[in-house]
Amino acid sequence: MSSHVAPGDRVTSGLDRRAELREFLRSRRARLRPEDVGLPSYGRRRVPGLRREELAQLAGVSYAYYARLEQGYGETMSAEVLDAVARALRLNEEERDHLTQLAQPERQSATRSVSPPQRLRPSVQHLLDALCVPAYVLDLRLNILGWNRLATTVFGDFGRLPPEERNTARLIFLSSETRERFIDPDRVARRVAAVVRTNAGRSPGDPHFSSLVQELSQKSEQFRQLWAQHEVSSENARESLRMRHPLVGEFDLVHEPMALSGGARIRLMTYHAEPGSRSEEALRMLASWAMEPLNREPGPGPRP
Repeated sequence: MSSHVAPGDRVTSGLDRRAELREFLRSRRARLRPEDVGLPSYGRRRVPGLRREELAQLAGVSYAYYARLEQGYGETMSAEVLDAVARALRLNEEERDHLTQLAQPERQSATRSVSPPQRLRPSVQHLLDALCVPAYVLDLRLNILGWNRLATTVFGDFGRLPPEERNTARLIFLSSETRERFIDPDRVARRVAAVVRTNAGRSPGDPHFSSLVQELSQKSEQFRQLWAQHEVSSENARESLRMRHPLVGEFDLVHEPMALSGGARIRLMTYHAEPGSRSEEALRMLASWAMEPLNREPGPGPRP
């Protein structure tokens, strides 16, 4: 599912922000044990992790105050209280941002309105075509807005897909051909699910995120399991990927995301190989193959 919705399709009204906040706090509390935070453990626990009253004690707030936050009512909480809860839950920076986005969306400019479907500026496509590394552009919903020829050689021919299927979350969870290009597709899937969670938290009123989550939950057991874990991750993280290709075998790429200027929240995703490595030579071979005349028979694309 992407920002393109076919006529007659039903689009839901967006994610339930309060439910998301409630489940996120419960999931973070469940991963902590009393002994992890220096508290004594008494009696048998019906559910794993800290109890509400224990978390409230650690954060230095009343039980009733924290319980109201976990019920989804974070609008009246001060920044100091949210920070204390984040420290008590041992949240990392990305999780802290996610907590703020869910608890007090008015403090996040990205969530004030639902942006329309994005279109790629011609100058950005010219930049993609000029790059000598595989690259494509994503919007906040993980829709693939544009790409260069080397990207289609490495990741699959996005141009063969209908526009509504050009979405990295749909491809990694619903396309077996896309998954086969990664040596460890499960690791990629975990990260993609976490990015979807993070970006959906930035725009809880966006009905297209709700539709995407609904579709992936219906069609992918792996996505359902990962979504229930409430992990978050930024698309800005630099990471290494191990790929495979029938022409060159296995090779490594380093992912470098970059923000693009303009009002729309879009990212340029570039991939390069370490200088002097076998992977650099493999990527050079793929680049040469990608530049051959287009009258040859195209390879298989990542069609779900």
